[in-house]
Amino acid sequence: MANKTFGMERNLYEYFQSIALREPEILTQLRQETAKHPMANMQIAPEQGQFMTLLVQLMGAKKTLEIGVFTGYSTLAIALALPPEGTIVACDISEEYTAIARRYWEKAGVIHKIDLRIAPAIETLEQLIAQGQVNTFDFAFIDADKSNYDNYYEQALQLVRPGGLIAIDNVFWGGKVADPDATDNRTQVIRRLNQKIHQDDRVTMSLVPIADGLTLVRKRG
Repeated sequence: MANKTFGMERNLYEYFQSIALREPEILTQLRQETAKHPMANMQIAPEQGQFMTLLVQLMGAKKTLEIGVFTGYSTLAIALALPPEGTIVACDISEEYTAIARRYWEKAGVIHKIDLRIAPAIETLEQLIAQGQVNTFDFAFIDADKSNYDNYYEQALQLVRPGGLIAIDNVFWGGKVADPDATDNRTQVIRRLNQKIHQDDRVTMSLVPIADGLTLVRKRG
């Protein structure tokens, strides 16, 4: 929904990037290619990728989950930050979009860390739960179809270990969540999930106003 931080005036945003962004060249190349894509607005902002990378490193994460891959920028950013034995289960339904991702994962030398599952994410997550992988993931990133956001949240909450972190993208939804006249299904789904998480005593949470809004949820022990 936003490939830059929402609501930041252009000059300030350019200054912010000039002094804050440390983007590896391989990520810059992927971002620039994705910018030419008809669905380029689905790309996360580079500052968000860098922020999530820092979180993963601070946690010492080794096993992560990504729900929604697109052209693979966030997957690549996290894969670069993981230790050699680190793994990502990456869920998407598009062979076309993820073909771009695979090229860059191979070029970066991290494709061995990434287990790409091409199937509806609901099904992949159900399989992981059925396989006994509950409470085994350190970090999960949700950035897929909004109609299933609540389902993804509940499934990720099972799969992430106590003390693990879930990051949920697009919680501002381009500002529509604050517009009372916006009553489309996706906006209402995100509003309901935002309210649910705010009141959810299973987790501690913080909503970070980066990119299109990123909610961070830490699973209580």
